[in-house]
Amino acid sequence: MRPFIVLLQKEFTQILRDTFLTRLMIILPMAIMLIAPLLATMDVRNVNVAVVDLDCSTTSQRIMSHIKASEYLTLVKATDKFDLAMQELESGTVDVIVQIPDHFERDMTVSTPEKISITANAVNATKGSIGTQYVILTIAHTLIELRNDKGLNRLSEVLTVQNRFNPTLNYRHYMIPALMILIFILVCGFLPALNIVKEKEIGTIEQINVTPVSRFTFILSKLIPYWIIGILVLMAAMIIAWLVYGLAPAGSIWVIFFGAALFILTISGFSLTVANFSDTMQQIMFVLFFFIMIFILMSGLITPIDSMPGWAQKFTYILPPRYIIDILRSVYLKGTTLAELWRDFTALGSFAVLFNILAAVTYKKQA
Repeated sequence: MRPFIVLLQKEFTQILRDTFLTRLMIILPMAIMLIAPLLATMDVRNVNVAVVDLDCSTTSQRIMSHIKASEYLTLVKATDKFDLAMQELESGTVDVIVQIPDHFERDMTVSTPEKISITANAVNATKGSIGTQYVILTIAHTLIELRNDKGLNRLSEVLTVQNRFNPTLNYRHYMIPALMILIFILVCGFLPALNIVKEKEIGTIEQINVTPVSRFTFILSKLIPYWIIGILVLMAAMIIAWLVYGLAPAGSIWVIFFGAALFILTISGFSLTVANFSDTMQQIMFVLFFFIMIFILMSGLITPIDSMPGWAQKFTYILPPRYIIDILRSVYLKGTTLAELWRDFTALGSFAVLFNILAAVTYKKQA
């Protein structure tokens, strides 16, 4: 036990002596939590709209008024010539064209009116599709108001929409748990590996190799400091999410901490396994960067797994971040319990055991 305590003291002393590393562990999580949620959003604003009004009626004027009042839409042109609006679309000045047909208001009351035509600039597919949905909703709300005002029963019935788990459809609430995982990957994935490779480069690890300290004791002494750091970073990230963005877990925070503890052990064990096969900082940086890019792009952190090809969806089952992302999002947004997430916890626990055993077995001890 005493050799283990001495090794732990050595690790904490090295971490505290490295002022750059200490500052990095404080500044990096804060920067990610304070800046990234403001940038990671699917909200599309300032959608420029041109209205081709062939009806020139009260209804068409009300549609344009609602477009002007929208915080997402900007009415930049109103004309009765579609060709002029199309020129603006081709030049990039306009994102969406709304064409209101002739006699639209009159036909609404006596027969099925000709449909309103919407033409979108789809060069930016996201802005084109989401901007079109904004326009459709704005027009729908206008027509619903007209039905209530004039008793036009021919219009569609009003639908009641209920958004469960994220009522305001705030994309930041969806991304913040994923950003916490990103912090774990960067802090608890990179730093333990860099630490052990640095000791290889300066030669201090050779002094430990000739001692009777076992492989498991050595690896455990490398894991625990970053496990503690990871838990402290999680606490700070959760406080920032609550104070700055108003996001608090809908479920138990102990489920979050349990999942985070398993994932930190998993990602730290994985990085130490990779470090055992690396001799220089350049090697470990490139290898870890390769794996971390896979974790970020294919684990559901940014892109939904359901949107991936079939082969990619199957591949994600061997990626540990997939499970912790599911745990954090489920607990934060849905209030899911530990019993309901047993598959994710079982997978994370299995990965934690596997990678830490590999880290100990692959460590080249020369005694």
